[in-house]
Amino acid sequence: MNTSSFLKIFITKLKTDPIPDWAATLAYYFMLSIFPLLIFILALIPYFRFDLNTVHSFMNDYIPEGLADILSTTVLEVISEPQGGLLSFGILATIWSASNGMNALIRAVNRSYNIEETRHFVRLRLLSILLTIAMIIVIVVTLLLPVFGHVIIETLETYFYLPHETANVLNTLRWIIGIGLMTFVLMVLYRIAPNIPLTFKQVTVGAVTATVGWQIISLAFSSYVSNFGNYTATYGSLGGVIILMLWFFLTGIILVIGGEINATLYQQKHQTVDQ
Repeated sequence: MNTSSFLKIFITKLKTDPIPDWAATLAYYFMLSIFPLLIFILALIPYFRFDLNTVHSFMNDYIPEGLADILSTTVLEVISEPQGGLLSFGILATIWSASNGMNALIRAVNRSYNIEETRHFVRLRLLSILLTIAMIIVIVVTLLLPVFGHVIIETLETYFYLPHETANVLNTLRWIIGIGLMTFVLMVLYRIAPNIPLTFKQVTVGAVTATVGWQIISLAFSSYVSNFGNYTATYGSLGGVIILMLWFFLTGIILVIGGEINATLYQQKHQTVDQ
C-alpha cells in the first residue's frame, strides 16, 4: 500500500464527505431505538422475579426526585406482572427503530464509495434488520464480557461443571473474545453494506480500525464524563440524555470512518489498476 497516496485520498474524503452529518443521523436513529429497548427491558424484568421494593429504592437513589416520583408508579405497574404483548412490541420496535440507523449507515457507506443504491427496498430493509440484530448482540457482548465476564464464567463453572483450567483461559480471553466478535461483525457489515461486491480482505482494515477506535473512544469518553464533564450541573436531569447522545454521535463517527478507510483502499487499488 502506498501510504502517501492513501493519506491523500483519505484526507480528501474527510474534507468532502459530511461525516459529522452522517454521524448525527446515526446518533438520532440510535437514540430513537433506546426507548422501545427500555420498554422491552421493562417487560422482561417480571420474568426474573425482581423484588419491587428493591427496584423502587434503586429508582429513588439514582433518578432525580421529581422524575423518580413520576416514573416509579408506571414502571412498577409494568414490571409487577409479565406483559407478553409489551415484550413483543418492545423487541419489534427496537429492531425497526435501530434498523433505520443501519439504513443510514448503509447510505453513508455507499456515498463513501461514490455509488448509488439500486437494491430493492424490501431486500435493503431485511439486510438492515439482520445487521441491526448482529450489532445489538455484539455491543451487548462487548459491554457485558469485560464487566460481567467473571460472574458469567463462575456461573458456567457452577451449573455446567466447566473445568477450572478452561474457566481460567476464558477469563483471560474475555476481552479478546469481545473485541474479536465486534471485528468480525463489522467485517460482515462493511462487506455487504455497500452496493458493490467486496471481499473480507478488502474490509479488514476498516473493521479493525473501527473496533479499536470504538473501544478507545468509549473508554476515553467514560473517563472524561466521570472526571471532568459536569453535565448534571449544567443540564440537570437531562445530563444523562446529553451524555448518551454524545456517545452515540462518537460511535457514528467511528463507524463511518471505518467505511471511509475501506472506500479509500478500494479507490486507491482501482486507481493503481487503471494506471
